[in-house]
Amino acid sequence: MISKIIFAFAFLFAISTTDAQNKDLQSGTEKGKIISSSYWVADKVQEIRGLKHGPFVTLPNNNILTVDGNEIYRSTDEGKSWLPYAEIADTNKFLISPGAMIRTNKNIIILSFVNLKEKANWNWQKDIHDSPGSLLPSYAVRSIDGGKTWEIPQKLHNEWTGANRDMIETTDGSIVLTSMIMRHHPGHHTVLTYTSKDEGKSWIASNIIDLGGVGNHSGVMESTLVQLKDGRLWMLLRTNWGNFWQTFSDNDGLTWKETGPTNIDASSSPGIIKRLKSGNLVLVWNRLFPEGKTEYPLRGGDGNLSEVPANWQRDELSIMFSSDDGKSWSKPVVFAKVTQKGEQLSYPYVFEVKPGKLWITTSFRGDLGINLYEKDFVDR
Repeated sequence: MISKIIFAFAFLFAISTTDAQNKDLQSGTEKGKIISSSYWVADKVQEIRGLKHGPFVTLPNNNILTVDGNEIYRSTDEGKSWLPYAEIADTNKFLISPGAMIRTNKNIIILSFVNLKEKANWNWQKDIHDSPGSLLPSYAVRSIDGGKTWEIPQKLHNEWTGANRDMIETTDGSIVLTSMIMRHHPGHHTVLTYTSKDEGKSWIASNIIDLGGVGNHSGVMESTLVQLKDGRLWMLLRTNWGNFWQTFSDNDGLTWKETGPTNIDASSSPGIIKRLKSGNLVLVWNRLFPEGKTEYPLRGGDGNLSEVPANWQRDELSIMFSSDDGKSWSKPVVFAKVTQKGEQLSYPYVFEVKPGKLWITTSFRGDLGINLYEKDFVDR
């Protein structure tokens, strides 16, 4: 823990490793425009008014489904309009805060979520840096008929969960979803995954990635993952230490190892990584500093938010691409910025609605709904 604290302080008061090696990463400013939600977006970005927050899946007939509370909505016109389609779960027992959703190769739709109906015992106590007994259970639920009806949700764990950010299907047909569990004495967050070998009928928990921490937003959090071309899974973890940390699995998420820092600078905010139809990886995230700057106000450091002062830059979102499984990346490009005090751009979803055509939305204190094309940003 001491070594992590020293690392965090050193990192937060210096230019990131990536910036030091690539002096031009923050040079220049994209031409852009203000959209109806008051955000600035780059010229090559198009606003989609009325776009839901996500997550999204495409059906075989090209209809698109998304989740809003306990309801599934369907669009037949690429997101221009949405109509109620189905109820996921009994509203007397469930209030769904959606996580990730996929349609498997066998046409099973699987959704991860936390149940706000069971949220209980959140009472952060500053004297003990903890909220003992807090509950916010995680679930997975599936549909075998294209989202028209849904099976009984399966509880994954009772413990307090942050955002369940991601889910993938591996090349051998395993389903792997990311989740979190809060630990106590003192309170801090940890990350784990769940793997299903039977299309979401049952789930196996991985080892828990616990790197310590003190505070209600400390530790490792809200991860995103992708399968590499060599078959391994690569997971990026939100931290308060100035960059994403990473971990790898060579058995479809049952065991995670080789955990350590990346050289991808990041604020204390979750990113999202996806494999595109082109084979490229795309990463959308909040960089450590706004474009052209080398500092940003810090929060925490008292053991209540976090044990170290942390950078929560959520003023702008960046995008970059990799053609070699993250060994190297295209120049990060800022494609959206806030224009008004109190706004945020954070918790992005990325959905490839057609090959090379990406929807990007935000789902926490933000209302971004845009479309951009891989070809316009990949070769910067």
